[in-house]
Amino acid sequence: MVVLSHQAALNELFPIKTCKPTSLFSCVPEINLSDPEAKTLIVKACKEFGFFKIVNHGVPFELITNLENEAIKFFKQPQSEKEKVGPPDPFGYGSKRIGTNGDVGWVEYLLLNTNPDVISQNSLLLLEQNRTIFSSAIEDYIWSVKNMCFEVLELMADGLGIGERNVFSRMVRDEKSDSCFRLNHYPACGEVEEALSGGNLIGFGEHTDPQIISVLRSNNTSGLQICLKDGTWVSIPPDQTSFFINVGDSLQVMTNGRFKSVKHRVLTDTTMSRLSMIYFGGAPLNEKIAPLPSLVSKEEESLYKEFTWKEYKNAAYKSRLADNRLSLFEKSG
Repeated sequence: MVVLSHQAALNELFPIKTCKPTSLFSCVPEINLSDPEAKTLIVKACKEFGFFKIVNHGVPFELITNLENEAIKFFKQPQSEKEKVGPPDPFGYGSKRIGTNGDVGWVEYLLLNTNPDVISQNSLLLLEQNRTIFSSAIEDYIWSVKNMCFEVLELMADGLGIGERNVFSRMVRDEKSDSCFRLNHYPACGEVEEALSGGNLIGFGEHTDPQIISVLRSNNTSGLQICLKDGTWVSIPPDQTSFFINVGDSLQVMTNGRFKSVKHRVLTDTTMSRLSMIYFGGAPLNEKIAPLPSLVSKEEESLYKEFTWKEYKNAAYKSRLADNRLSLFEKSG
């Protein structure tokens, strides 16, 4: 009989990986939406990082705190209660397992569908069980964040010099927009990290977001990291009063690679839990995604094949988090 060491036994029973923390990144682009130069600054940030922070965003802080308080109440419930709206289909409550292809993280989450054409029994059950305060808090928050999202997408179009300023926002505004909303809770895990001897547990592994745009807000616990162009991982200082914007894969394609879909991940904290709220703005399922003709000059080649959002979404669901999903749709030289 082979006797595993304490460390080996832990690693076998606990497949979530650890990662060394990195220094805080002091160069996060900060965009004030009332700044006349906002469109130019947004485009610059999307090209350089695929990521930026929004201040003076117009989303009432009351809506943010209401939803945060209700989300905390949900995640504090007994496990058996939370699991009544799981396992994820992919919507609903999930814990540790992310997707169906073997990815795991120190996270529990609620993923909610906002597309009326996609029926999720878990989403319906959650809203039925929490018909009052929680569901109202979610709806009010999403409504306000979506309006800010439209403004940001239209500023992107303005900054790129596209005459049709709703070229991106119309897809997310569409009543059939395949958007979704996610609440992630990363419990503090000091004892587990100590047992695994060093490093922070990975709460959510490295990935890019497949949609057009992601709008993130978190509490004041750190953990979010982004990958810079040179492959360096940096930690983003938390700011509970602001929103962080991620360029998604679909937007990278539509800008023919001008904007970069940002690779990011979340590490856990040893003493404090992290709660994040993410609105993912997606196109309608049958919307065709391809480089915009106005952004492909005569000297350039279109870098990507045309696909529908449904095709790309299906490919994303079949992949691992860290996979380069866009490689399947790149044109070969």
